[in-house]
Amino acid sequence: MSYWFRNDNRLPQARLAVASYVIVGMIGVLLLGFWKLQVIDSDKYATLAERNRVREIPVIAPRGRMLDRDGRVLVDNRPSFSVLLLRDDMAQVEKHLDAISDGLGIPLEDLKEQLDSTKSLAKFQPIIIKSDASPADVAFIESHKLDIPVLEMIPVQRRRYLPGGFLSHAVGYVGEVSEQQIEASSSKLRPGDFAGKFGLELQYNDVLEGTDGKRRVIVNSVGKEVGRLTTQEAIPGKQIQLSIDLDLQQVAEQSLGARPGAVVALDPRTGEVLAMASHPALDPNDFAIRVSTEEWKKLNEDPEKPLLNRAIQAQLAPGSVFKIIMATAMYESKAVPESFTTFCPGYATFYGRQFKCYVYWAHKPGHGVVDVHRAVNQSCDIFFYNLGVRLGIDRISYYATKLGLGHKTGIDLPSEETGLMPSEEWVHRVFHRKWYAGETVSVAIGQGAVTTTPLQLARLIGGIASGGAFMQPHMLKDAPNVGEEKFPLSDSTVEKITDDMYGVINKGGTGAALKLQDIEFSGKSGTAQVIGYNTRDRVAKQKRFVDNAWFVGYAPRRNPEIVVSVLVQESGKHGGEAAGPVVKDIIKAYYDKKNKKTQGQYTAQTKPPEPRPEPKTKAIPAAVSMPHVAVPRVALKTRDPASPATARPVSEHER
Repeated sequence: MSYWFRNDNRLPQARLAVASYVIVGMIGVLLLGFWKLQVIDSDKYATLAERNRVREIPVIAPRGRMLDRDGRVLVDNRPSFSVLLLRDDMAQVEKHLDAISDGLGIPLEDLKEQLDSTKSLAKFQPIIIKSDASPADVAFIESHKLDIPVLEMIPVQRRRYLPGGFLSHAVGYVGEVSEQQIEASSSKLRPGDFAGKFGLELQYNDVLEGTDGKRRVIVNSVGKEVGRLTTQEAIPGKQIQLSIDLDLQQVAEQSLGARPGAVVALDPRTGEVLAMASHPALDPNDFAIRVSTEEWKKLNEDPEKPLLNRAIQAQLAPGSVFKIIMATAMYESKAVPESFTTFCPGYATFYGRQFKCYVYWAHKPGHGVVDVHRAVNQSCDIFFYNLGVRLGIDRISYYATKLGLGHKTGIDLPSEETGLMPSEEWVHRVFHRKWYAGETVSVAIGQGAVTTTPLQLARLIGGIASGGAFMQPHMLKDAPNVGEEKFPLSDSTVEKITDDMYGVINKGGTGAALKLQDIEFSGKSGTAQVIGYNTRDRVAKQKRFVDNAWFVGYAPRRNPEIVVSVLVQESGKHGGEAAGPVVKDIIKAYYDKKNKKTQGQYTAQTKPPEPRPEPKTKAIPAAVSMPHVAVPRVALKTRDPASPATARPVSEHER
């Protein structure tokens, strides 16, 4: 005993002090750790603990409907189910991946690709692996709830469009969001969500899409739902009412038929688009779920270009419709006297080259002595060749640009094209050469470098007949903040040019076969070459190049209520023969509908617009009569400034 006590003095006091400090330090660290866990990070770990027992399942908001001007449904939704993959336990996901692939018919590579693309998302956030579950998918998930707890179904509303591509280019379609859209949405969008991709669905996506809700459920350790907590309801998107008249749209679609081309009907007093068709058309219902890479590639490589909205994107030579601009420039500028005449034998020589009138190619006699009124009526090329030489390209370009060519109309649809109105400045800037006088000869009849869209021509003709007021075209009914461009024309110019277009149909002109009883139907035909006739003759054996047919018509003669522009591509027929009947059908349908409302004979006098009736149509089952609804006022986007390639030339006054 004394031995041990004698050795107590041998323990170094320094070691005891160090051991004491270490023990105290360890206790201090533990206390700090407990403080951090229980006080500083308590909310964080409480949230993580909550997520271990509470799961949030999204409640998808339905998109707003689209209605026509009379309240009939054009685009709505249908009930469906989407399949969610719960990624809380990735080991469970990997374990059941093969079974999910077989049961839902999703290629295993696609599933792995979806998982890889969502690695950056929090694991508690589920992803949509199948947007539109079939009855077999529903049965599979319900029967394997215990075996495969990582699958969940949520009710969704899928887009439903009118069948057969009806109005498809205007309304557009929705599609699955891309990674870029997800990043730009500030976490509002998730993988598997759908958003507007084209047309009005894209233009007014912020209005049409709602705000998703969420459902909170309690799950056990294996992910099985054992209880429910609160539910945050989704806020549906707002519906919009379009200016489209379903009755006129049906006539436009049916009259154009399977021919490639476009139809645009406007109310030039307001800029409201009454009908818009582009053929060939895609069926947007095919995009309402998901389009395969192969199908998308096929659509993009299709030579008929079904993805192209020809009404606002087809940039083509306007042909003889351009002669209305030439005549307006002649009347307004007075650079060439109205008494000016030419002799048309069917051909003429300018700058050492022979140019021919269309009657030459039709093997008909020339027009003889022609003034401006007869030249418009008979569409004499020789007269306008001579007029173009006398006006010059810059004066022609000035008036054409002021009347609406070479820049966007400002319609509330994405991807509108500008067309092109050439000038000396343009050719020098783009091609770094001078403008050749012989090029003016071709431009004078709507050929050469000048290109337009069907919408531009509808707005142009409607604006001229309205005295120089060019309203911004728009697809929303009663839209606020509608733009207007004014290029005032003298009363005498408006009277002469509208009389000329009236004569085209009603006084033996190129549209004489289109005359309508008791309606002041006026307009201008156009037949535009795809390539020169001489060149076509040389390559005709290898490829088919036939003319594009145009017709732009309106009623009544002055201050029109409706203007219709029709393009039929490569019809091989005269504009009045191929495109004119489509215009006639639409204008006749417009007045038939109006007369049905008034129950009287209409004498084609200028009248204020009257309330439209509730049409009874059985052609499209989905177009049912709907009560009047409040529609959000959405400001129209202003027109983009002209691009450098299509900037307006200097004004005549500046020159």
